[in-house]
Amino acid sequence: MKTSMTRREMVRMSVGAVAVPSALGALGDDRSAAPRPRLRQSVSRWCFGGMSLDDLCKAARDIGLMGIDLLGEGDWETVRKHGLVCTMAVGIGTIPDGWNRVENHDKLVTEAERLIPRVAAAGLTNVVTFSGNRAGIGDDEGLANCVVGLKRIAALAEKHKVTVCMELLNSKRSHPDYQCDRTPWGVEVCRRVGSERIRLLYDIFHMQIMEGDLCDTIRENIAYIAHVHTGGVPGRAEIDATQEINYPRVCRALLEAGYKGVVAHEFVPKRDPITSLREACRICDVQAA
Repeated sequence: MKTSMTRREMVRMSVGAVAVPSALGALGDDRSAAPRPRLRQSVSRWCFGGMSLDDLCKAARDIGLMGIDLLGEGDWETVRKHGLVCTMAVGIGTIPDGWNRVENHDKLVTEAERLIPRVAAAGLTNVVTFSGNRAGIGDDEGLANCVVGLKRIAALAEKHKVTVCMELLNSKRSHPDYQCDRTPWGVEVCRRVGSERIRLLYDIFHMQIMEGDLCDTIRENIAYIAHVHTGGVPGRAEIDATQEINYPRVCRALLEAGYKGVVAHEFVPKRDPITSLREACRICDVQAA
């Protein structure tokens, strides 16, 4: 099945087999023991653009996922009808145009003021945002500008218990010139804003390309990571043995660090998409040591 929609198009549109246990996990063989924590999993809509949202929801529910990632508000109700949730809403800025430019702030604040209450009213908890491309702005200046802008919406996010997640993306191959392309930079933004509702979307695919050292980076910065994306390196294909990331080990690192958020699969399937999604969920269904 051919994927017909790119992620950038999806963002712009916003302005059998082994089954995975349920979103909250399942007991092990020893039923007298307390259940061990498992990661909650979802899937990004744009990667499966060749199938209808209804069909994707049916497959996701059958596999044991809890929701669909990166949806505009027009799709939230469709997901809810299937007993799922939108695990990450889109709508505050775009990848190239974000908080690192002061001239964008008024527009972004207006978008946030409209969207955040709607996200909360729908029972959702996460919305994605972006630093924007450098376009000649130095990293220190861009960081300071992001802090100024995000502070303007922090109280609103806190009031509505909605986490605004700035996404870490690689600027080496996928998003040239994107500024929030390293974990320390993103963490410093969150630290300076000083709000529990301004956090990071840690994309494993992107950060493997930019930094590597995934497990220790997660452990050291878990307090600032609110959401996680997967994807195979190289090429953002399946997260199986054909690529270089050891996903079971990375997922155990998340659990061992105390991660409570969602792992959303954001790979573009090269084979049968539902078979690949089911396999990805099985790969990430690990337990802490």
